[in-house]
Amino acid sequence: MRFLRFTKKKVALVLGVSIIAQSLLLHIQPTYAADTKTPAATTAPAATTTPATASNEPKISAKSGIVMEASTGTVLYEMNADEAFPPASMAKMMTEYLAMESIKEGKFKWDSPVTATKNAADVIGSGQLIAENETLTFKDMFNAMSIYSANDASVAFAELLGGTEENFAKMMNEKAKQLGMSDKAHFISATGLSRADLKNPPASIEGETKMTARDAAILAYNILKDHKEILEFTKIPSLKLRPTDKTPMINWNWMLEGNQTNTNLKKYAYAGLDGLKTGSTDDAGYCFTGTAEKNGMRIITVVMGTKTEPERFNETRKLLDYGFNNFEIKPFLNAKQQIDSLKIVNIKKGVQTQVPLVTKTGLTFIAKKGAKDTDFTITAVPVEESKLVAPITKGDALGKVKVSYNGQEKTVDLIADDDVQKGSWIRLLFRSFKNFFSDMFKGVKGGS
Repeated sequence: MRFLRFTKKKVALVLGVSIIAQSLLLHIQPTYAADTKTPAATTAPAATTTPATASNEPKISAKSGIVMEASTGTVLYEMNADEAFPPASMAKMMTEYLAMESIKEGKFKWDSPVTATKNAADVIGSGQLIAENETLTFKDMFNAMSIYSANDASVAFAELLGGTEENFAKMMNEKAKQLGMSDKAHFISATGLSRADLKNPPASIEGETKMTARDAAILAYNILKDHKEILEFTKIPSLKLRPTDKTPMINWNWMLEGNQTNTNLKKYAYAGLDGLKTGSTDDAGYCFTGTAEKNGMRIITVVMGTKTEPERFNETRKLLDYGFNNFEIKPFLNAKQQIDSLKIVNIKKGVQTQVPLVTKTGLTFIAKKGAKDTDFTITAVPVEESKLVAPITKGDALGKVKVSYNGQEKTVDLIADDDVQKGSWIRLLFRSFKNFFSDMFKGVKGGS
């Protein structure tokens, strides 16, 4: 009888295992999905400082101004930056952008010929160096526009690229939208001249050319991002337009680093400054979009509406000093770095049940000097569970980490740091057995 009872128990156990196996085979994915959980993400302490401003903010004598870091577009200082004013020749930054874009797109080359029409040669204001029907290379014409702020060269480019200056102004307005400038940014000419000073004012475009200081900074940001070669032109203090010219064109930008040896201008010269565009009219006052680089950080500044020519450079110096003295580029995450709150994720149907995660790229921030790591907020989250299924290839994006710092928010992918091959059905079956009985025994133990 003891033998019979033992045999019945054994048979019952076998039958039970068989039933469980069939059930697991029929429902292996749901059972497996429940047997592991992805580690929950955690959030670092919130930032405790406000590095976008400092206690020693400059006070500038201008209608408006702004300081922007050039690689990220982070605004470090602003004063009345969203009110639109006439920008004068700073509008030529858009003409420069479109001219360089035509080179990048292969429509023209730097040695392509550009001929000045009578309309271009007769335009008033700065320039007046190019005769009617005179042909220069694209590069020489660009020298005249970027170094000497030549209106005749600007109109020559407008007619080359747009057919007419009026059509070109429409191109300028369309590009302004594409670059993310505000709806206050408006162009009616390639030069920045007011309607009253244009011999052929546009009939199909109303209003006057205007920009905000923020618009000018955004335009400069995009020029430096897309066409940084402009600095090879704007950094030149003086240059002869033609080899036969007796006198050179003098750059209106007194702050160029290259003027440090100029007896008359060295007091304005600023180390690392190599651009970008001046502007002045009766309506606009004196304006300047400047850019300089120090210790690996480039800054863009804009002042609009100063009362005198020296003042636009003196006020720009205040903005540059403020930016460089108070802020720095702070690397916060490195490429291939683990995040403490999400080092691994669990993988379904794989030979391995987990895979480590690392950052795809690094992250840098423009931070107030002396900022601590605890000033940054970190949030890491995995992708949805349905995507955490083998096979996984090293480099697959399986999560994201978001870092916030004083209004700056950046995100980078978390990628698999190893391959995970798909497990065979028998491996998954026995893993399910293991998990089933492990959970069952835990339940029994917990209920005892």
